[in-house]
Amino acid sequence: MCREATGYRVAKRLLDLGLSAVGMVVLAPLLGVIVLAIRLESRGAAFFRQERIGLRGKTFMIYKFRTMDIDSPTFSPKPTSFDDERITRLGRFLRRSSLDELPQLVNVLKGEMSLVGPRPEQPFLVERYGDWQRRRLTVPPGMTGWWQVNGRKQPMHDYVEEDLYYIKHRSFLFDLRILLRTINAVARADGSL
Repeated sequence: MCREATGYRVAKRLLDLGLSAVGMVVLAPLLGVIVLAIRLESRGAAFFRQERIGLRGKTFMIYKFRTMDIDSPTFSPKPTSFDDERITRLGRFLRRSSLDELPQLVNVLKGEMSLVGPRPEQPFLVERYGDWQRRRLTVPPGMTGWWQVNGRKQPMHDYVEEDLYYIKHRSFLFDLRILLRTINAVARADGSL
C-alpha cells in the first residue's frame, strides 16, 4: 500500500477515535436522557442491536436507540413513513433528528465502523450482492456517508453507486466535507427512515 493511502488510513482512524471519544463524553448527559425517555415510554431495552456486514465482509453488531415497539418483527419491511404504527412517539423524534444513530459512536470506537463510509447492510442483503456491489466492503462502513448527505430516499442501486463514488474519491478532506454536510443535514432534521 502506498504511503499516501497509509497516511489517509491513519489520519482517518485518529479522526474517528478523537471525535467519537469526545462525542461520547460531551453527549453523555443527552444519551442518558434518551435512554431514560425510551424506558419510560415503552417496555423493553433502550438499545437496538442488529447484525451488519462491515469491512471485508466481517459481521458485527450495530447499536442504535430503539425507535420501534419491542414487539415489532425483526425482519419486517423497513418503515417508509414516520407515521408507521410500529414507530414509537419518541422514536419518530429520534429518527427525524438522527439521534437514534448516536450509539454507533461505540462501533466507531471499537473500529467496526468509521464516522464516514458506506452504509453497513444486513447479511441477507449482502448475500444478494453482485461483484460490483461487493466493492462497498473494501472500506469500513460509516455512520454517515456520501449517500446520506445526497438525499437518502434513493433506491438501493442508487445508493450503492453513491458509496462507490465515495470509495473512488475518498480522502481526508472529502471525509471532512461529508461530516460538515452531515451536521447541516442533522440541524435541518433531515432524518432518514
